[in-house]
Amino acid sequence: MAYDFKRAFRDLYQPKEQPAIIDVPAMSFVAVAGTGDPNEQDGAYQAALALLYAFSYTVKMTKKGAWQPEGYFDFVVPPLEGLWWTGVGAFDGARIGNKQALSWVSLIRQPDFVTPEVFGRVCELVAQKKPELAGALEAGRLRLVRFAEGRCAQVLHKGSYDSESATIEKLSAFVEGEGFVPDIASGGESPAGHAATEAFDAKTMLDALDVDGAVPAVRLHHEIYLGDPRRTKPEQLKTVIRHPVREP
Repeated sequence: MAYDFKRAFRDLYQPKEQPAIIDVPAMSFVAVAGTGDPNEQDGAYQAALALLYAFSYTVKMTKKGAWQPEGYFDFVVPPLEGLWWTGVGAFDGARIGNKQALSWVSLIRQPDFVTPEVFGRVCELVAQKKPELAGALEAGRLRLVRFAEGRCAQVLHKGSYDSESATIEKLSAFVEGEGFVPDIASGGESPAGHAATEAFDAKTMLDALDVDGAVPAVRLHHEIYLGDPRRTKPEQLKTVIRHPVREP
């Protein structure tokens, strides 16, 4: 049976609708950073998803190829995740004005056998199989990063993405009641030091996350998408909402 991260790490991927405090360990991800409306047809966000899924499924299907990474085991591709922020204040996801002003890092978790060397080899396989992605891969838009989130509060949201505000308010009240404060990066510029709605420096953003398993200085509103919006009714979608916290 294929290894399923969601089952192996239930505390990370199957939280309850009642908020809880957790400690999130180091994990490896493939990641793409970008800016703009995620709903834009054929936009940057959709292009990011194409890279993430092409890479992740190519890793999985090396079980049928002539080459396999050392330590390979069959696995269920983990769910899509996203870190989000805007150019003003600390973005907690509760209020979204202009979606064009959103910035994001989209991620999919990878097994630990996906090392930097394996990453490079799989990128070559993806470029061979999907030549339309070769340019983005050569430009370094897809990165392998490894970081921990550390102490966080999280909750399960059921329903459409646009109705998350009530769940986030419940999460925020829980954080305060537990004696913690949010530790989400804030300021007039994005966490990596550039205006989110101006020139976007994806490399700097991903560099900030690639800290060899440590907790990065950049900590952001985090969502994990357990449902596929293409196949699931909005009211039945499930999303993990996670906020970094610290002691006052």
